[in-house]
Amino acid sequence: MKKQYINGNWVDAIDGNTWNLQSPSTEEILAQVPFGNEKDCNLAINVAHIAFSSWKKTTPYFRAEILKKVAEYIRKNVENFALETAQETGKPMLEARGEWLVSANLFEWYAEEGKRNYGRIIPTNRTDKRSSVIYQPVGVVGVITAWNFPAYNPARAVAAALAAGCTVVMRGSEFTAFSSFNMALALHEAGIPKGVFNLINTEPISSGAEMIQNQNLHKISFTGSTRVGKILMDGASKTATKLSLELGGNAPVIIENDIDQEIIAKQAVVAKLRNCGQVCVAPQRFYIHSTIFNSFINTVKQQMEQILLGVNGGEKDFMGPLINKTQQLHTLSIINQAKEQGATLHHGGQTLEKGFFVQPALIEAKQEHQFIQTEFFGPIFLAIPFDTQEQVLQWANQTDYGLAAYVFTNNILKANFYAENLEFGMIGINEWAPHGTELPFSGWKHSGIGHESGAEGLKEYLELKLISYGSL
Repeated sequence: MKKQYINGNWVDAIDGNTWNLQSPSTEEILAQVPFGNEKDCNLAINVAHIAFSSWKKTTPYFRAEILKKVAEYIRKNVENFALETAQETGKPMLEARGEWLVSANLFEWYAEEGKRNYGRIIPTNRTDKRSSVIYQPVGVVGVITAWNFPAYNPARAVAAALAAGCTVVMRGSEFTAFSSFNMALALHEAGIPKGVFNLINTEPISSGAEMIQNQNLHKISFTGSTRVGKILMDGASKTATKLSLELGGNAPVIIENDIDQEIIAKQAVVAKLRNCGQVCVAPQRFYIHSTIFNSFINTVKQQMEQILLGVNGGEKDFMGPLINKTQQLHTLSIINQAKEQGATLHHGGQTLEKGFFVQPALIEAKQEHQFIQTEFFGPIFLAIPFDTQEQVLQWANQTDYGLAAYVFTNNILKANFYAENLEFGMIGINEWAPHGTELPFSGWKHSGIGHESGAEGLKEYLELKLISYGSL
């Protein structure tokens, strides 16, 4: 079904508006889908509020059975789901398939983690007093997610919220409506009760305002830009709506001279260009020790010269396009800024006649160049040489963002120095994926509030309650 999902029904937008879902690879219209507004959002919140009264009373074992069926349905239909995700995002089938399988893992993992919502007994300082702490679901949760990972992003929040006993109103990105509809289909086929999960495909500003203002919605989980996150924070300050925000990043990569530079350079290109660089934890500022700098970027350039752009969905995987014209122009603007500020473009930066493609760019820059402070969110490999640990640590921390950072060294003392002093929520030492289903996903500074994934992700949808008896 290619419609909104509200109160167990597949529905059009209340006002009848539609959205032309466009292929970023061919610029063709893939489908015309419902495109609602605050009215659709209000309806979904109200039915979720009604459903919460019964859903919160179900046991975590009952909820787990449904979430496991969601995971099973996704796995059975992964090829069809991945193909539609590839069509609307342009990403390779290999990446789209992997994303849906990780989404299934999240539903299965939170099915079990919900059973571990333990409280505790607290010994008190009085013989006639007994105190304990329990955790209860926060209420109706609004899940607003981004287009870069249209299955993985919402799965983290939706699975955790449902496992905790919350009901959900999900607003997926209009640019990736197919993936959102397929997630709703998996929940519907798994037997989710009416009103417990609702999907809207709506105009973002009006529906976001409705979520903030509606007293029946108690929390918003948002994945997206820091700019929009701050707008939500401003609104939430007036209504005391709870927030979890997974925002932007500007990840540094520190590459010491005691590693195999050829192996790491080849890995770096793959890590940088995953999903065409449209990844919040994507490595952005590559700080490479000056003694291996030239050989390192030569290897990077050789790897980039072999990359082919193209339409994904068949047997062969290409580097896909950016999601839309806006992102393509953003990427080209950064490349132009780099040139104007005196950085060196070693490779790439060209576009194709059709589709929102940009040839991956290799740019050599200096720390003082202002453009490096912008979140690229595109296929730009930025290389900067460094000489000392103290120098590169200072440079790495010179950002408002604090999501992920990466270090490559075979020296345990250097690894520990960087791990303890980098001001980021996630540090990968000799690996490109420090996150995982069972691990907390966390940003510092302007990169977010709260956590996704892991046991910490479940707590985001629970309220702590102290129960204390006296005069016993």
